[in-house]
This record gives sequence, structure tokens and C-alpha cells, in this order.
Amino acid sequence: MSILNFGSLNIDHVYHVDHFVRPGETISAGRLEYFSGGKGLNQSIALAKAGADVYHAGKIGTDGKKLEEILANDGVHTDYIEMTNGVNGHALIQVVPSGQNNIIIYGGSNHEITETYVDQVLENFGEDDLVLMQNEISCINYIARQCAKRKIKIALNPSPISKELLDTFPFELVSLFFINEIEGRELSKTENTDEILDSLIKMYPNSAFVFTLGHNGVIYKDKNDTFTHGIYNVKVVDTTAAGDTFTGYFLACYAAGEPIPDCLLKASVASSLAVSKPGASPSIPLMEEVLEAKSTLEYVEFQK
Repeated sequence: MSILNFGSLNIDHVYHVDHFVRPGETISAGRLEYFSGGKGLNQSIALAKAGADVYHAGKIGTDGKKLEEILANDGVHTDYIEMTNGVNGHALIQVVPSGQNNIIIYGGSNHEITETYVDQVLENFGEDDLVLMQNEISCINYIARQCAKRKIKIALNPSPISKELLDTFPFELVSLFFINEIEGRELSKTENTDEILDSLIKMYPNSAFVFTLGHNGVIYKDKNDTFTHGIYNVKVVDTTAAGDTFTGYFLACYAAGEPIPDCLLKASVASSLAVSKPGASPSIPLMEEVLEAKSTLEYVEFQK
């Protein structure tokens, strides 16, 4: 099975600050770093480092050629990446000493995905393949419907969640969701965390859900099974790529037919290793590192 990631390609501007800037406040950054990023790029690299056969489809600006090189160097197929005449998508990220971050995204070239381009790419994939999407590019509703016509399975990370996405996206076509608590509440219209997954399964009975709960761990649920996994104690340096690493690793293992508990374990270890290093895609570990670390990290049981 090949995985096609229709995803964003960003240049991250990371500002290291004492605290997140407040309304009306001007602060100085102690350090500025540039990294490759975007949920799409990060998840493609995580997929490749986890051993998946992954293709990335997306648009880069005239300043984004380096992103294509980075993907290729990490083992991602870049056959379907195209350059536009505009500015590349980018993110402004504040990182505080605890490792927490906040992010502002500018779509740029990521919003130049067209229906014609989508059709050209999807001609090369079929029902034995899987398409991964996030909400950082244009045309995702069209991508989903065209995948359904071709019987291509869809995995969706509905981030960043938006009113337009909630109002228009055909969620019933999704086979596998990756969501956090914020996205879970918005999708289910349920404020009680304990009721979110039950509500979503009733709404989308043919879908499976991977529900990340931060320091509490993660839940996988479909209409037949429920599995949980805890977290690992590591020194947190930068959480920027934590979710993307988890998504890529879980999906790679899932596509390879591994049991769900093994998918959760490897994805959790990989995510823990990622937050212990700075940057987005550079912090994503190789599968060899994950397999070596899984027996040495301190495990904390899942907490509901």
C-alpha cells in the first residue's frame, strides 16, 4: 500500500521567547531559527522515517525549493510536488522555555491546489492506496470526493479546525480520523471529553478514531474495538512536531497491517522522542531509534 499525502509545505520561523506575547505587548526573541515544516511535510517525513512508501503532493513557492530537497532526502517521493510563482507557505512559531509553542500559519502556495492538479495526481493511485489530508491546503473537499469515487481510503487530521471545514467537509467519507480534544469537541458538538468518541462513532459508524489526550495518553476507537496507550517521561524541549510525528508513525504501522496496540506504542515512543529535540521535521526519529528506545523510556499508564 502506498500513502499519498496531500499536504502543506511550510517554512517555519521559530522565535524563542520568555513568554508568549500578550495583546499590545512588544517582546524580544532570544533566538531565531528556520526549519522546514507544515503538517503535511512533517507527517510525510514521519511516515517515511517509520518505513512507509509515501508520496507527497503539494505546491511550493519560489522560495520553497529546499523543502522538496528535504523531503527527498528523508525518503519521501516528490514526483507530484509543483512550484508556483507565489510565496511559499510559512509559519511564525513562538517557543517558550517549557517547550510549549503557539503558531500562526500563512497559507501561501499551499492554497494554490486546484481541481485539475488533484485529478492529475490521483490518476496514479487506486483502491489499494491511502490518502492522508490535513486542513492546511486548498481543495480538500474535492480531494475527498475524488478519492471516494476511486475507492481510495482517506485518513484525515482536521487541523487547524475551522468553521468552513465543519460546515462543508464530507466527514462521512473518512476511514481514519486523527483528532485532539479541541477537534473532538468541535466535530462531536460535545463538551464532555468522556462522551466525544461515543458520539463520533454514532455519527460516523464506518470510521475509526485516534484521539490524543496530551499528558493522559491516546485512545483508538472504532465500532468494534477500543485500545489505549499512555505516555513516556522525557524532557520536553519543543512540542512543535509531536502530533505530526504521532500521526505519521501510527499511519505507517496501520498501513503495514500491524495490530493497533503496536501502532499506538510505536507512535507514542516516536512522539516522545520528537519533543525531546528542537525543531519540527528535524526532530522526527527514525524507526531504528524508536525500536531502541521503546524498552528504555519510562512509561506512564493511560489516564482517563
